[in-house]
Amino acid sequence: MIAITNLSYYLGDRPLYEEASLHIKPKMKIGLIGLNGTGKSTLLRIINGEYQPDGGTISKSGDCTIGFLNQDLLSYQTDDSILSVAMQAFERQNVLQRQIDKILHDMEVSYHDDLVDKLARVQEEFEALDGYTIQSKAESILEGLGFSTADLQKPLREFSGGWRMRVMLARLLLQKPSLLMLDEPTNHLDLPSIQWVEKYIQNYEGAVIVVSHDREFLDNVVDNIVEVSGARLNHYSGNYSYYIEEKTLRNEIQRGAFENQQAKIRQTERFIERFKAKATKSRQVQSRVKSLAKMELVEEVLDENTKVHFRFQFTTQPGRHILHLENVSKAYGDKEILKNNTISIERGDKIALIGANGKGKSTALRIVAGTENVDGARRLGHNVEFTFYAQHQLESLNLDHNLIEELKYANPTKTEASLRTVLGCFLFTGDDVFKKIKVLSGGEKSRVALAKVLLSQANFLLLDEPTNHLDMQSVNILIQALQQYEGSYIVVSHDRYFVESIANKIWFIEDRQIKEYPGTYEEYCTWMENRTGSEATPAPQKTAVPRPENKPKADDETRARRNQLKKRVDELEEEITRLEKHKMEWEAKLATPEVYGDTGKLAEANKAYDRVKDRLEEVTGDWEAAVEEAEAF
Repeated sequence: MIAITNLSYYLGDRPLYEEASLHIKPKMKIGLIGLNGTGKSTLLRIINGEYQPDGGTISKSGDCTIGFLNQDLLSYQTDDSILSVAMQAFERQNVLQRQIDKILHDMEVSYHDDLVDKLARVQEEFEALDGYTIQSKAESILEGLGFSTADLQKPLREFSGGWRMRVMLARLLLQKPSLLMLDEPTNHLDLPSIQWVEKYIQNYEGAVIVVSHDREFLDNVVDNIVEVSGARLNHYSGNYSYYIEEKTLRNEIQRGAFENQQAKIRQTERFIERFKAKATKSRQVQSRVKSLAKMELVEEVLDENTKVHFRFQFTTQPGRHILHLENVSKAYGDKEILKNNTISIERGDKIALIGANGKGKSTALRIVAGTENVDGARRLGHNVEFTFYAQHQLESLNLDHNLIEELKYANPTKTEASLRTVLGCFLFTGDDVFKKIKVLSGGEKSRVALAKVLLSQANFLLLDEPTNHLDMQSVNILIQALQQYEGSYIVVSHDRYFVESIANKIWFIEDRQIKEYPGTYEEYCTWMENRTGSEATPAPQKTAVPRPENKPKADDETRARRNQLKKRVDELEEEITRLEKHKMEWEAKLATPEVYGDTGKLAEANKAYDRVKDRLEEVTGDWEAAVEEAEAF
């Protein structure tokens, strides 16, 4: 359907892609992954024709249509209802509907046979295109994405950016293009909407490319992973869990190949150095020089799994009770959000607050923080010090500070070395720490803000959607930081993998009540399924797609033989070094007057010298044979 061949694209003098290739076949479900800044969104725009490649070709079949959901659509505004905006997907049907309306209007004043014939033709085409069902289809998709029936006639302009993005997604899904490209579609969706999109994509008849940092979403919807790394597109057949398993295996094989090649290079260089002045070995030396020049180097495996080597500590220990809400109610005008809620947070609680948008999660978090006026009592525990992270707090970063200065502001007691360690945990290394906040991307600012929260020495954290705009590596770092954090926290998140990794209690809002499940997210899902007796939020799927039988496996016998040969070569090289030293010692003795002036001593020294020389030639022969056998591996 689409063939990308030897694609090259440069950002200034930095290559985003070099000689990259990918074939997109009908019905493929592709997860496009990679670190922030590697060019995932750029690739989608190249496929869409917005950007022109610097090299290579992109070939598309004649009947290929492309639908592209991107973050730019957030800025689209209109006074049209969201139902009308979604129905813009049906361009031909809308044209026919306007023609039908005009003909019917004309027939009110002038009833002619030609108008009747024209109406019949237009209505026939309209019916053939399922024109009479397009409104119900649009309503179904919008409601599946979380809109109520009453919302459908409201102007798009009244909705926030996240809800406008849902309308754009609905319009795109209704178009049913051959290739559906979705750039971070889950960023503005709650859990029920994410589940709905998952089921829709699973049943989608066309091809799909999804850029996402949501592991569970990728596991549930894709059957291929394409990783952007090293300016190339690396393809894996399977879901995200399979990709993790397969990449580990590929890295193991590549690491072994790299180490073996480096050993071969060292051996070849030693051979050249040892025999370059020996005429009888000149042909072999030249052969090895040429082989080095022609050798295609295996790249070293870079470890992308950053580990957190820093403990985020606090100095003030809180009491047993962190917070208590008693008979708390909250309403906005006639809209009641919470009613008579009584719930407590104890020391050591790691709480994830989950559920659909509009249920009051963010309101509940603000009530816990004490920034929301409520009816009822809120009592903060002894020595509790809390800090609040939300996306809007990125605006509070001082744009003129560099990263070190911004973290120093959060915790003046830390040394620059400690702050550099923390920034390293959050993927800022070297001179990155001197970048100004104002030049950072949204994801980078999020990482800085999260580092500030964890450095604040608060013993109680409130985190509202902390994984938004973070790539998978950054999410993994945040998970590690929270897992070793010794305080308490409440996290609002729709990322199921993240929630499963960091929470020991689940809060959810039901019937205007904050309710608690005392267990992990996976246990909560099982409990909910048993409780409702129907399909509930699916538990995290960590099972990889089975590896095909023909995938390469490490050969234990080959590895053992390779190690034996390496050990043998090293032993022989040590023996050669020792014999060459002895040979030089005997040559020095033969040159002394007391030896060459004494016939008996000279004869004895010559015999010893010959024995060392013969043994050196014998060991050198063994070494050459061992090196050649090792090269064969």
